[in-house]
Amino acid sequence: MGLQMKPILLGTAFAAVACMTIIALILSLANRQTLDHPYSEQYGIVFDAGSTHTSLFLYQWLGNKDNNTGIVSQKLSCDVDGDGISSYVKNPPAAGESLKKCLDVAKAAVPAENQKTTPVYLGATAGMRLLSLQNQSQADTILEEVTNTIQSYPFDFRGARILPGTEEGTYGWITINYLSERFIKHTFEGKWIHPKSAQILGALDLGGSSTQISFIPNVPVTVPESKFNLQLYGYKYEVYTHSYLCYGKDQAMRKLQVQLHKTAGSSFVIDHPCYHKGYKFNVTLDDLYNSPCVEKPNNFVPTTTITFTGTSNSSLCRSLMEDIVNVTGCKFSPDCGFNGVYQPPVNGEFFAFSAYFYTFEFFGLVPKAPLDKVHATINSHCSKSWIPLVAEYPKIKEKYLKDYCASAHYIMIILLDGYKFNNTWDKISFEKQVADTDVGWTLGYMLNLTNLIPSEPSRAITGVPNSQWPAQIFFIVFALFLSLLIIMFMFINNPKQ
Repeated sequence: MGLQMKPILLGTAFAAVACMTIIALILSLANRQTLDHPYSEQYGIVFDAGSTHTSLFLYQWLGNKDNNTGIVSQKLSCDVDGDGISSYVKNPPAAGESLKKCLDVAKAAVPAENQKTTPVYLGATAGMRLLSLQNQSQADTILEEVTNTIQSYPFDFRGARILPGTEEGTYGWITINYLSERFIKHTFEGKWIHPKSAQILGALDLGGSSTQISFIPNVPVTVPESKFNLQLYGYKYEVYTHSYLCYGKDQAMRKLQVQLHKTAGSSFVIDHPCYHKGYKFNVTLDDLYNSPCVEKPNNFVPTTTITFTGTSNSSLCRSLMEDIVNVTGCKFSPDCGFNGVYQPPVNGEFFAFSAYFYTFEFFGLVPKAPLDKVHATINSHCSKSWIPLVAEYPKIKEKYLKDYCASAHYIMIILLDGYKFNNTWDKISFEKQVADTDVGWTLGYMLNLTNLIPSEPSRAITGVPNSQWPAQIFFIVFALFLSLLIIMFMFINNPKQ
């Protein structure tokens, strides 16, 4: 009987081991799951070296991408002390030194293990464009000094260069559309999608030495140099863009002073309709004409000082500004901006930022205001005298307060007479930030550059939920236990083998 039972017991044991093994395999495969391991954070730094000041922006994104473009967010910004780097002609090393405070801020914010792989870019805009026209050697020296400073930090410096106006305008256009989720949008399901019904925004940027307009027209762009092609998140865009060098706010104020000086004859005291009554401003001819945007007179004596006295004449101020913004003599008519530049008709909604925003913020006209209210507010301000105005705005510096009247008229002439927003004024929104991020060209620049930065490979991991582990372990251990019993049983019953 014992001999007959032995095969039965062995068979039963082997069957039990097989069943336990099969059950363990089924449990490990039946509810197998794949999870994405978190991607590492990547960082990038962009310096916006403008004509009047420099700012650092630190961006971050995850190592994966959507159609080759990163999902980028602003981590911090830092304003560099002093004026723009183009102002350091007489002391180029100081241009580099001025960046150290903000570089230290960025170094503290980027984890040490990420610093060597964090790219740093410096883009100089219209101020350096003008300096390169005046003296290329001086511009190169300043760029060399800022390069030396940035290279002394543990980042991956990718270069300092003068940004063409078309790139500045296009990158600003990228920024506002990205922040407004016109390119890509995050769904409730946690996915990034391309919004099918999104209307692409236009961008209006007013700096100190140049102004830019960028948008997608509803007609083909017929002038190749005004066309900028790019691809973001798998979609191609053809953008009209133009940068008006020498038509930034500060250069416009200079042009107005030069115009008044040239028409004043030999007088050293000159009425200024855009300045407020009771205000006086002294300037040497050397400082007044220190720009390639204006032409020096024949009888130029650099040390001569002239005085502009305010008259609070709003209508004359606007009239003189119209002379600066030339809206006639365009060979592309009717597809014209100003100064003879080709421009298709404006299309869609626009965001106006930089000096556009700061000027209209001062007047309480942001983000939007009816056109008649805008005109009334500007005229009321321009008619005020200087002393009451200072009392009304005690915290605003003189160098800003004196120019709001002229700046406002200049902006209105650009937008209405230049870009032809007469019938679409309500399509312009004056903004500084979108989604807690500064509007400007730097974010668009970084977004475009992420196309060139390799993404991390997929970091997916496959396994089973923790809740299944106890059952799997039990069946595996039990199968092993039975296997050991079988081995022991066979050994005991066959000791000679």
